[in-house]
Amino acid sequence: MKKYNLYNNITGWLVFIVAATTYLLTMEPTASYWDCPEFITTAYRMEIGHPPGAPFFMLIQRFFSLFASSPSHVAIMMNAWSALASGLTILFLFWTISHLARKIILKNDEEPTTAQLISIIGASVVGALAYTFSDTFWFSAVEAEVYATSSLFTALVFWAILKWENEADSPGATRWLIFIAYMIGLSIGVHLLNLLAIPAIVFVYYFRKYKVTKPGLAIAFTVAIVLLAFIMYGVIPGVVTVASWFELLFVNSFGAPYNTGVIVYAVLLISAVIWGLRYTIKKKKILANTILLAFTVIVIGYSSYAIVVIRSSANPPMDQNNPDNVFGLLGYLNRDQYGDRPLIYGQYYDAPIDRQDPYTQGKPHYVEDHGKYIISNYKQHANYDSRFETFFPRMYSSDPQHISDYKSWVHITGTKIRTTDQNGNPKIIVKPTFADNLAFFFRYQVGWMYWRYFMWNFSGRQNDIQGHGDILRGNWITGIKFLDAARLGNQDNIPKVYANNKGRNTYFMLPFLLGLLGIFFQITSGKRGKRDFWVVFLLFFMTGIAITIYLNQTPHQPRERDYAFAGSFYAFAIWIGLGVLGLVDILKKFTPPVLGSILATVISLFAVPVLMASQNWDDHDRSNRYTARDFGADYLESCAPNAILFTNGDNDTFPLWYAQEVEGIRTDVRVCNLSYLQTDWYVDQMRQKAYKSDPLPINFTHDQYLEGTRDIIYVINQLKRPVNLKEAMDFVRSDDPRTKLRQADNSSYIPTNDLFYPVDSADVMKNHVITPVQAKNMVKQLNIKLKGHYITKDELMILDMIANNAWKRPMYFAITVGSDKYLGLQNHFMSEGFAYRVVPINFKSENGQIGGVDADTMYNNMMHKFKWGNMNDPNVYLDENNTRMAMNVRNNFVRLADALLAKGRKDSAITVLDKCAEIVPNSKVEYNYFNLLMAEDYFKAGANDKAKAVMNTMLSNYEDELNYFFSLQPKFQKTIQDDIQRPLFIIREMARTADKYGEKDLAKTLSDKFTSYVQVYSSTN
Repeated sequence: MKKYNLYNNITGWLVFIVAATTYLLTMEPTASYWDCPEFITTAYRMEIGHPPGAPFFMLIQRFFSLFASSPSHVAIMMNAWSALASGLTILFLFWTISHLARKIILKNDEEPTTAQLISIIGASVVGALAYTFSDTFWFSAVEAEVYATSSLFTALVFWAILKWENEADSPGATRWLIFIAYMIGLSIGVHLLNLLAIPAIVFVYYFRKYKVTKPGLAIAFTVAIVLLAFIMYGVIPGVVTVASWFELLFVNSFGAPYNTGVIVYAVLLISAVIWGLRYTIKKKKILANTILLAFTVIVIGYSSYAIVVIRSSANPPMDQNNPDNVFGLLGYLNRDQYGDRPLIYGQYYDAPIDRQDPYTQGKPHYVEDHGKYIISNYKQHANYDSRFETFFPRMYSSDPQHISDYKSWVHITGTKIRTTDQNGNPKIIVKPTFADNLAFFFRYQVGWMYWRYFMWNFSGRQNDIQGHGDILRGNWITGIKFLDAARLGNQDNIPKVYANNKGRNTYFMLPFLLGLLGIFFQITSGKRGKRDFWVVFLLFFMTGIAITIYLNQTPHQPRERDYAFAGSFYAFAIWIGLGVLGLVDILKKFTPPVLGSILATVISLFAVPVLMASQNWDDHDRSNRYTARDFGADYLESCAPNAILFTNGDNDTFPLWYAQEVEGIRTDVRVCNLSYLQTDWYVDQMRQKAYKSDPLPINFTHDQYLEGTRDIIYVINQLKRPVNLKEAMDFVRSDDPRTKLRQADNSSYIPTNDLFYPVDSADVMKNHVITPVQAKNMVKQLNIKLKGHYITKDELMILDMIANNAWKRPMYFAITVGSDKYLGLQNHFMSEGFAYRVVPINFKSENGQIGGVDADTMYNNMMHKFKWGNMNDPNVYLDENNTRMAMNVRNNFVRLADALLAKGRKDSAITVLDKCAEIVPNSKVEYNYFNLLMAEDYFKAGANDKAKAVMNTMLSNYEDELNYFFSLQPKFQKTIQDDIQRPLFIIREMARTADKYGEKDLAKTLSDKFTSYVQVYSSTN
């Protein structure tokens, strides 16, 4: 086997070089969107990220950051680790395929013939490179996220069990099992996805050690699930849970200092393990020793979570959930802040609360208080009317958007059930049937949220635009027109906006078909092949459909979730490799053995990995793209010195954290995420100094916003008159029983929905909130109208900051914050870039825009300060997240031009609009509604030729779309009514605008186009 091993090792490392080089060439040179900036920040500063954390991943990334030549290169070094980890994943995939292929072709350990060697190596190369260039894995390989490292651990442990299989009868083979256990322990500190390889590992062990029987298979499967559950629900939370029992006993019962119980528990656990290992060695209890040693190394690997408590105790600027003690760590591991979802049994979306027993008291929440642990509150679980509960609940969310989506995915037949509302009045609720429930599971959760992603990787992808079930966005395709037309409508003359989307990739189902051939070949390759098929299938199922069942996802996810299923696609890549052997088996009937092996390898290589690489390169190449970093910095640069900036989501928060904490950009600005501001631990952090930013002006004490306290503040218009904001905050802050609602568990409330904050003009001018010119429009008070019946803790904190700030610190809302968080302040918003400043001026909103504009400040920011991340570079790929940001950029430029025109500065307005066309050209992001406003501003500025050019480009775009839409069959047109009506509306508005500014010929052309399309629309609808 020396010759085989030599070729196997050399080729494996060559494939690694190909994969790693690919990823290093295409990786993003800085932070990406979503969680990447947060991971980079937490690793660089050794801070605490979102639950359940990834401490071992953080250590690896911190190590790679040490090689950065400057803070601006930290991100690229961390991205490089993902590229190398992904390359190593491909290496272990290659060796996994070669192992399984060799077992099929060679019955013993004899040296393979030349034809056999080519077949084995060729199959491994094709399978490994197919996964290298697959859509999902490549995406994760070029950014600093946990999934590349998690994939490496999955590949490593699966390869390791195959190494054990080779040596199972040799002395010392058990070391592979201990190695696997240790890797599983370490992987817990990266991501729990790795644990899903356990069932496949158990079956490799069973097939190698035991005679296969039906009862034996059942026992093996049971052991696999029990072992998986033991680690997920026993070891991970269990070790910490027992520690919390000891801590509670020693601190509350024995009066010992904090952490005494944890230390005693750790000493006892370590002592017990050492004694157990010595005892089992002495008594020669090999199995017991192996199990205990495996448990020991799992816990050693898992101990990376000690970093979380240690670093949290140091109170770093980012300390999510503040897990600085054993109780905090337990809640952090259990992801308590994200709530629960039913899995085995639970409610339907329209289930009413049981009126007799509405809530069940759950686990207590312990906090430190004067040397003891006290219960601050209990977790509450809703009790639903049992008639509306079901086994395997899939449609459970009561969110109105989700309910609407459930009904769009499934035609709910339902069962009518009589019940009563909260006031005791009778009503009828239509409860979905179990068939409806299963229909949603198969159509959405399996079909849309798994199978679609699977086919993206092995058949083709329509585009990179996130879809929610329509025929235009995010579907899987084949590239074979008649097949795609049957599902998605006519595939001829697809609009340029979709046809030229770089995310449109077609593989003609070739990877899928080769994988099916590999499955068939493995199943029909005798006892060895059949057994190995079930091993690979377990990996495929557990990292695919099983995750779908466990996640129980609601519709309208904020982003695509294909990254969660990378392990399943890894397993299918094994079958793609084995498909080469199936092709060899076919060709050997017609060609000599060596020629057949070469032909099968070459044909498969070009038909699958080479095709996938050529299709996927352009939409996976993130080189030279700096958008996430630059836009994060632009948000910060929108703010005046020492500002408070309210944000809300991942992509308007994490890039800002990265810019501040890694690259040191504008650390005087305090980024305050409103989603987090609903938690006590985050309010604590906002009340501390961070870098150059002083504590936020929050007057509530910790006890007054503790979890379970003032989470919701009811708004009851008792007084029927406006109340001073400070008085209202004092009222809410008070613990006087007269300020509570006795009928609502003594909850706090505000006795009016009209608040006002008096404006001290001296403070305003002293702190340079507005200019002397703007001061003539200063109002005497801010009027705050509270809508709805309650406000949440984050909104309470905003009001408190306004009441206490006295205009000392500029306060901003990011332009991406939803209007539901404005608290009626939008008429006092003044745009200065990517943020609205709260000012004592009352603006009249026009054209659907919010507040006013500080033209001079915004001009300086947009034209001189802001960077654009190379988004206008023809060679830089803009995915959907970047395209969404481009819409905000266009809107900002148009708003600025409007403001300049209002001041009579036409030349400046034209310069701004030209800059907009340069930064976000039609060639990168097709012109849309904002460009209609852009054209109108060109008209206002007297640049009619430029306005007409914009309109002609828009008309060309919309003609392209409408011609395609009207070529579709009526059944497909019905699903895209909004997409049809939008361009019709805009063409009509363009005609009106052209006519308004005297361009009669253009107006007639547009009007005629509108009329002709409306006639077509009417005839088809």
